Amino acid sequence: MSTLTAQMSSNGGPWRLYVVVYGEREWPTFRWERSGPVPTVAERRAALAVLGYEVAPGAWWGWTEDSQDPDDDSTPAVLIAHTTVRECGAVTA
Repeated sequence: MSTLTAQMSSNGGPWRLYVVVYGEREWPTFRWERSGPVPTVAERRAALAVLGYEVAPGAWWGWTEDSQDPDDDSTPAVLIAHTTVRECGAVTA
């Protein structure tokens, strides 16, 4: 079974979790209508389940920092979480 990448980000507004599905115009997305606190791992797991995915065995959440304007390091940071996911109930061979 193949795996995909899920990402979660916020630019200071609501948090958004999405599964990157290459070749698709729209990706499965879940949105929390709050800017803080950061959604917990349990909340992320529940949101992924709503989208039909689960964190792949052995995967963990990592964080990347970006900038709203990559050429200006004084702009607010954008935090992006990422993990490896698979479809719910998928069994790896």
